[in-house]
Amino acid sequence: MVRMSEVTTKERITAAATYLLTEHGAAGVSMRKVAAAVGITPMAIYQYFPDREALLNAVADAAFAELVRRWESADRPAAADARLREMLVDHVDFALAQPRLYDYMFTARRDQARKFPADFEARKSPTFNLVADAVSAGIDQHLFRGDQDIWETSLIFAALLHGLIQLHHGDRIGMPEADFRALCLRLGERTIDELRV
Repeated sequence: MVRMSEVTTKERITAAATYLLTEHGAAGVSMRKVAAAVGITPMAIYQYFPDREALLNAVADAAFAELVRRWESADRPAAADARLREMLVDHVDFALAQPRLYDYMFTARRDQARKFPADFEARKSPTFNLVADAVSAGIDQHLFRGDQDIWETSLIFAALLHGLIQLHHGDRIGMPEADFRALCLRLGERTIDELRV
């Protein structure tokens, strides 16, 4: 009989920190609160994470890995333009469903955050890699012009989404979520059209 492995204390700590961050933002995550949620002493957390920053970085890394896992496990269209469109919708849906986690992952100042251009060109960003791969595929499929830098082109696409989401999260775009999704799709479609041959 095969047994499923038990959840480790480190995984329980990360899950508790993720929950607190999702519900209260990064400011709502303290070692004391995480310890209480897990049922251990605050000092026990330091056996697994040297400080709060390391714990929050583990939360972000796990969330990035989960986003990529979900994206890669689903059937996706082969055409690069359709793939970019699906990524856009998935990204907006995630940002609207998990606004505090999204903000921490993509826009909060973090020492361990990946930086453009070096980290992105070195393929250290699992989510940005998906965008760059779709842009590259579009060039290979003769859908997109090949005279553009793949990394800068991908940054245009990502920056548009992040900017729109930040404006929405900051209550600078006054429309219901369905209308906001439609706005993101329209503007994303314009960006994709600008890439076309």
